[in-house]
Amino acid sequence: MKLTKTFTAFFQSEKASGLLLLFVTVVSLLLANSLVQTEYIAFWNTEIGHHSITHWINDGLMTIFFLMIGLELEREIYHGELANIKNAFLPIFGALGGMIVPAGIFLALNYGTQTQNGAGIPMATDIAFAIGVLSLLGNRIPSSLKVFLTALAVIDDLGAILVIAIFYTQTIAFDNLLIAFAILGFLFILNRRKVHHLAPYLIGGVFMWYFMLNSGVHATITGVLLAFVIPFGDGGKNTASYRLQHFLHEPVAFIILPLFAIANTCIAINSDWREGLSHENSIGIILGLVVGKPLGIWLFSFLAVTLGICKLPKDLKWKNILGAGMLGGIGFTMSIFITLLAFKNDGEEVITFSKIAILIASFLSGIIGFLWLKMTFKSSKKFD
Repeated sequence: MKLTKTFTAFFQSEKASGLLLLFVTVVSLLLANSLVQTEYIAFWNTEIGHHSITHWINDGLMTIFFLMIGLELEREIYHGELANIKNAFLPIFGALGGMIVPAGIFLALNYGTQTQNGAGIPMATDIAFAIGVLSLLGNRIPSSLKVFLTALAVIDDLGAILVIAIFYTQTIAFDNLLIAFAILGFLFILNRRKVHHLAPYLIGGVFMWYFMLNSGVHATITGVLLAFVIPFGDGGKNTASYRLQHFLHEPVAFIILPLFAIANTCIAINSDWREGLSHENSIGIILGLVVGKPLGIWLFSFLAVTLGICKLPKDLKWKNILGAGMLGGIGFTMSIFITLLAFKNDGEEVITFSKIAILIASFLSGIIGFLWLKMTFKSSKKFD
């Protein structure tokens, strides 16, 4: 399978970002448990305009991350792996299984408890980390598996966004929501009128973000909605969509995601952290990501192929899909993101224990997935 230049650029940026995320996460955890612990944690809680620095990163900068995800998803639909509906069904079904099974495992342990709201936590896949680990295997990995994992992770994140919009919106200010959608409608009209300048879309996006923020619906949804009204055209280098996506690759990979990782992993690990891991919430997160993700991705992909809905690429075997599913268990960014929404009214302790569970599960998934794929792909066989 020949990869497009845009996909290759996206893959390379996510690869480097994944390695950077690993580094800054370790540094952040070390600082949060060092002699400067109090000052370090206090810095991220510093209020600017009635919101903490962490809040501005999570609700503001992460909107730009979701804008890029939306642009990449749009490109995949028009010109990428998702353009061919037969090919698209494999990662779509894989992503669906990778959300349903982990959530089911979590709910089986937490239904009826105070933490049942965390069912969305193990549903997510961190694109940057998953691709970063896959890239460590070099050219022994066929391009079809790279495309499968990337498409699956993008669809997975879209699913997580829908979960956020539907299940983690408590009160809605309909006046602000209507204004946000009115702005979206105006931008859609500009798109249909073939207005290709980026400025009106970006300015409109800022206003849409503001009203969405004050509507009760999570503001990051704005990023995905904005992506689909920015003109795609023929997808060439001179189109608004391509130029914006190309521009956002590096700032998102090397500034926004690392900032999110640093701000949200400044976790003071107390002596009782092991007790937190025995809670149904922590067990549900770990089992959901480490076991539920690969099981769901493999099972739903297998069912889709068995039913004739799609085909398995010729250069892949089912054990390779299982390995990709293991890497899908690296939740990290999106899992932490959903944790903050799910437990924002339940106190800092449950959030901290959830973050620790996510870090452990993501680490285990990354190690197991890497070793599994290394064994299933012979080092003597290289792919371009």
